[in-house]
Amino acid sequence: MNTKAKILWVDDEIELLRPHIILLEQRNYDVATASNGEDAIELFKDNLYDLVFLDESMVGISGLDTLPVLKEINPATPVVMVTKNEAETVMEDAIGKKIDDYLTKPVNPAQILLVCKKFLQTKELQKNRAMQSFLQDFTWIESRLNMGLLWEDWLEIYQKLVTGSIELDKYPDSGLAQTLQDLWHESNNVFSRFIEDNYVEWVHEKKDEFTPLFSPDVVGKYLIPHLDSGFPVFFIVVDCMRYDQWLVFEELLQSYFTFKKDFYSAILPTATPYARNAIFAGLFPDDIQKYYPNYWVDELNTEEYKLNAYEKELLEEQLKRKRINLKNELKYIKIHDTDFGRKIENEAPRYLNNHLTAIVINAVDMIAHSRSDFAILKEIAPDEPAYRSLTKTWFEHSALFGILKTIATNKNAKVILTTDHGSIRCMRGVKVLGDRDTSTNLRYKFGKNVKADSKHAMQVKEPGDLRIPKLGLTINNIIAKEDYYFVYPTDYHHYLQKYKDSFQHGGISLEEMIVPVIEMTVR
Repeated sequence: MNTKAKILWVDDEIELLRPHIILLEQRNYDVATASNGEDAIELFKDNLYDLVFLDESMVGISGLDTLPVLKEINPATPVVMVTKNEAETVMEDAIGKKIDDYLTKPVNPAQILLVCKKFLQTKELQKNRAMQSFLQDFTWIESRLNMGLLWEDWLEIYQKLVTGSIELDKYPDSGLAQTLQDLWHESNNVFSRFIEDNYVEWVHEKKDEFTPLFSPDVVGKYLIPHLDSGFPVFFIVVDCMRYDQWLVFEELLQSYFTFKKDFYSAILPTATPYARNAIFAGLFPDDIQKYYPNYWVDELNTEEYKLNAYEKELLEEQLKRKRINLKNELKYIKIHDTDFGRKIENEAPRYLNNHLTAIVINAVDMIAHSRSDFAILKEIAPDEPAYRSLTKTWFEHSALFGILKTIATNKNAKVILTTDHGSIRCMRGVKVLGDRDTSTNLRYKFGKNVKADSKHAMQVKEPGDLRIPKLGLTINNIIAKEDYYFVYPTDYHHYLQKYKDSFQHGGISLEEMIVPVIEMTVR
């Protein structure tokens, strides 16, 4: 240990405990003593201790009476009660007054050292294990990036990056933040080349074992098999939810559900008008326009809120094509604001009578965009760990959490929860040339003669290469790689600064393209 941990030991027979105190001092602990509650309180007021051993039965103020005073002064300091009295009522009283642990007299050296390790060294040991695990994964990922990779390999790499990032969130002083960031950058660089080399072929060729599942495959693969049971099934799409955000939500849901996780690839562009419509239709966007022209809207000539106006109709058509008969009408709900969300949460018990309920949640996408628009949100969530924390706080108090808890009251209910795409924290701007009459997304551009440096953007000659409808006779397509975002030369520095460090989607990155789908079974 770099600095001595400070222990306060309070006992009216403190001299009899001298051998224990000497042992602790030999183990590099700094031990102060008090023989009564009054002295202990005064010492505790004037010093910051890391651990307190407190005798339960003392002359004057008892340990049970001293305990709440110590906790009021500093509730974070762990207090271990040392007692001769094993009566259940005494222990209940101590626990009610927020004791952290207890030992029964006579105590032995092994017990004392074990308690010290538990309260004073556990975090350091966990930190060392987390750092060691990350460095092992770092070495493994680095070696894999230099090999020929398949889609399944990228799923494993991405999961290791995400779980390693979440684990290191707990130890901001680990000194590994820059190493982790560099590993993310290198991984996304190689992943972008992998997608650029394979994506067009994937979406045009017949599927094989090496081809990922895409947005149009989600309903058929994960939802429809559960509709045969006749029990209530909920299909929930959380717009713009990344895998790391799901993992922090999962912590709050573990007492209600068990989980079976899988991953699929969001289609390009990884943006809601394309990816989410593809999920509900079970078709790539070019086929939606071909077979259901009334339900396809042109991004360049349509207001944003209308781009996903026909999700219910598209899902109904997909179920018809696959000859799925529901016991009652499909219930489709889009939650776009807090008040409406609370209304749906209150009505949730009714939906347990439906065969299939589809719910779209826009809140996570709104958090991502609002962080760019409101300085206070960027201050609250200045980096990835804080962004995860912000979305977890939202979920803990959200209508979605309330709806899921209601669903968990029905043992036969099933939830399939997924997203349409993720998002990436954009840190590097790249100049884009072309007419202003283009798509407005910062991560992809469709327009006349749109160009950007090919090192930072995937150049697509024809929209059909991506399985998206043609938007005009002279339309070009570019899609940003890694964490780049597009900025026009006019007022370049203004917009470069405005959108730097914002969460965006539409491009090619692990965070945007590899998205989770979770089968949730009520416990």
